[in-house]
Amino acid sequence: MATEDESVDVLAPFRQFVSLERDVLVLSMAMFAFSLGFQMTGRYMGRYLSLLGATSLIIGLYGSFGNLIGAMYPYPGGALSDRIGSRTALTLFGFCSTIGFLLWVGAPDLPTFPGFPTWAWIFVGLLLVQAWKSFGLGATFAIVKQSVPPSKLAQGFASTETFRRTAFLIGPLVAASLIAAYEFELGFRYVLAVGAVFALLATLTQHVLYEASEDSLGKSFAGTAQIVNDLKGMPAPLRPLLVGDTLVRFANGMVYVFVVLAVTEYLQVDATLPFVGYLGPEAFFGVLLAIEMAVALLTMLPVSKLAERIGLKPVVGIGFVVYAVFPALLVNAPDDAGIVALLFAFSGLRFAGLPAHKALIVGPAEENAGGRVVGSYYLVRNAITIPSAAFGGWLYGIESVQAGFATVDGPILAFGLATVVGIAGTAYFLVFGQELDAYA
Repeated sequence: MATEDESVDVLAPFRQFVSLERDVLVLSMAMFAFSLGFQMTGRYMGRYLSLLGATSLIIGLYGSFGNLIGAMYPYPGGALSDRIGSRTALTLFGFCSTIGFLLWVGAPDLPTFPGFPTWAWIFVGLLLVQAWKSFGLGATFAIVKQSVPPSKLAQGFASTETFRRTAFLIGPLVAASLIAAYEFELGFRYVLAVGAVFALLATLTQHVLYEASEDSLGKSFAGTAQIVNDLKGMPAPLRPLLVGDTLVRFANGMVYVFVVLAVTEYLQVDATLPFVGYLGPEAFFGVLLAIEMAVALLTMLPVSKLAERIGLKPVVGIGFVVYAVFPALLVNAPDDAGIVALLFAFSGLRFAGLPAHKALIVGPAEENAGGRVVGSYYLVRNAITIPSAAFGGWLYGIESVQAGFATVDGPILAFGLATVVGIAGTAYFLVFGQELDAYA
């Protein structure tokens, strides 16, 4: 840990990367490749579904379907990884993701039949694409745990996380380039194809280079009774954080899949950039995502250092505020590229509080109970937020509604209500989370 007189080194995780064990290096490379594919494609899926004829409600259901998969996949994925070994599991999950990307590429040309329109293939593809990301979560944790000594666990996780976030920066720029060159309808299919290539390369790389000799295989798991007991035993100081965080995440879930539509269809923001030229709304959206992640990467370590001085709770609160107010600011912004870019830079600050947030979750846990506390916390939060995108999609599709003396449309209603819910969650956390002030 740096002393108070030392400056924060944002490149430290990359320097640590070269000194890690081989299996963690392989995992980091695979995580970079998969994350590149996910980030190039995931934030654009609302626009792609719209192009394929999906309504806002269907787009919202897609978001909720993704939430459901994200909540359900990790547990059986971890159990399967324990049974068949991390290498075999990650290879299986990687091939599933590759096939899912290919389904997305070919969706406009795949056969349809009554009750199964073109956009339905996107839902099928999501079941497969999410395999490595969600099913493989337990396997990735197992590899790091098996490959580095306990004293270097944080270093191992820092390496994989930093490479994942770096892919989040590069991926949208790749997408923006292809969409700018070929327009969205064709360009995004090229983006999906690139995602499939990266998924395949990552799968083959990790299968060939990962040493399976240290794999530990399991035969059983504790079952649902343990989950219920862990939920009942959650430390009392965590409850205000859980309630506030759940409300903030529910609010974010209401609009997350619609941010691309807000930029490309509602605001229709385009830009002319130096050395680049004209970018249509879809291509410019990729640049906005890169700006958001650049701010996140540059501020994550300095803000973590700030949390050591002022405490975890204020830093987490700042992140919640950014989550809460961004939707209303975005949907009411003028179609000015500079202003919208500043808003996405502001949005990047929400990621800066993630390390403090994770530390605050595990802080109140009893010794040797941190893993169960974290698992219980995320289980509750993720389960409650599953319907958020569908609810947001229903609101987004409303043509107009009378609100007092004003008439507002669906996007204003959805994004505005998301901000109200997010502010409510932030206020609850700050007001009722006094016991968390002790955790610095």
